[in-house]
Amino acid sequence: MDRRQFVRLLTAGGSVAIGHRAWGRTPGFSADGAFPYFGEGVVASRELVRYPQKTDLILLTDRPPQLETPLRYFQSDLTPNDAFFVRWHLSGIPTNVDLHTFRLEVNGLVQKPLSLSLSDLKTRFKPVSVVALAQCAGNSRSLFEPRVPGGQWGNGAMGNARWTGVRLKDVLDEAGVKAGAVQVGLRGLDVPPMPATPVFQKSLEIDHARDGEVMIAYEMNDSPLPMLNGFPIRLVVPGWFSTYWVKSLSSLTVLDQPLKTFWMDKAYRIPDNPDANEDPQHLAAATVSISLMPVHSIFVSPEPGEQLRAGESFTLKGVANDGGSGVRRVELSTDGGQTWSDATLGTDLGKYSWRTWQAEWTPPAKGSYRLMVRATAGDGQTQRSSQWNRSGYQRDVIEDMDVVVA
Repeated sequence: MDRRQFVRLLTAGGSVAIGHRAWGRTPGFSADGAFPYFGEGVVASRELVRYPQKTDLILLTDRPPQLETPLRYFQSDLTPNDAFFVRWHLSGIPTNVDLHTFRLEVNGLVQKPLSLSLSDLKTRFKPVSVVALAQCAGNSRSLFEPRVPGGQWGNGAMGNARWTGVRLKDVLDEAGVKAGAVQVGLRGLDVPPMPATPVFQKSLEIDHARDGEVMIAYEMNDSPLPMLNGFPIRLVVPGWFSTYWVKSLSSLTVLDQPLKTFWMDKAYRIPDNPDANEDPQHLAAATVSISLMPVHSIFVSPEPGEQLRAGESFTLKGVANDGGSGVRRVELSTDGGQTWSDATLGTDLGKYSWRTWQAEWTPPAKGSYRLMVRATAGDGQTQRSSQWNRSGYQRDVIEDMDVVVA
């Protein structure tokens, strides 16, 4: 569809019309340039909207689109494509891609530059698939205290999918990476709204790019990628936060020195310590680029505000993930952390997939209860009791939920 059709569908097809609060505004940056900042009033109330190819999702901003998945869609192993969260950085997103002319350009420090159509990717390279979690680095940002600027995501800025495509390694090998290569630069079809706005570019170290797991995906849950999730192709970097999962991937540039860009040098950085933690009054002096996802678990059911009844069994549900060692254990507490018991883990779809979990609980009496959940990864990493950083990134604290039993 062309841009006019896209906008017409966007505004006409929503269950709630796009609000005036966000339309026409574009993100700026915090004073220190450390993270995107959307400004007073730009973050929408948690209303539902429907974009093309999407069901009703929670609106954060509409330019660029930031749409959060309601928790009810997280009760299965794979997140439906139409319910998958949406996160773009620049307002000039692609709404129409002509597959007759689209090409993935591979250039830079290579022996043979490539210009690959979608058909080339599907016919010239061996297809591979992986189930992997895509998660925004700012997922759960709204839960940080004290609050920090940026998109105020709840727990729905993530989704689990089966990705099918080709190994990035195979494409780079076809081009012939020359000696001296240190990184691969990544760029998509989205464009800045103004000349002064930095182009969205990311990079991976050359050894990571060629590890055989990083993928150029053209299918998501056995269907073409939705436009808002990166059609026709996107990068998939299993285990890493999805800031590296460049959507509508259009070029790969093999570099002989590290990429210098706002999106690597200033944005998406965390304190340089194992916990990505700092004190609001004493910010960390050293930062590093965010990368691997830590272990984390959340409640999916009950949903916030849902009322339970004393003496009636209720199935507590949720999901847990880490960055690639797999989820080994999920524990629950129904008494504010005084005692813990194991939940039952769902199907293991691979080390980069989330694991669903569930546990039966019968509230013994009326009143208020604090539910808590913590996960342990295959490498022994577990969730912590507290965490804060200035960008609201990489939340991995023990999640809690207060419920009222009638």
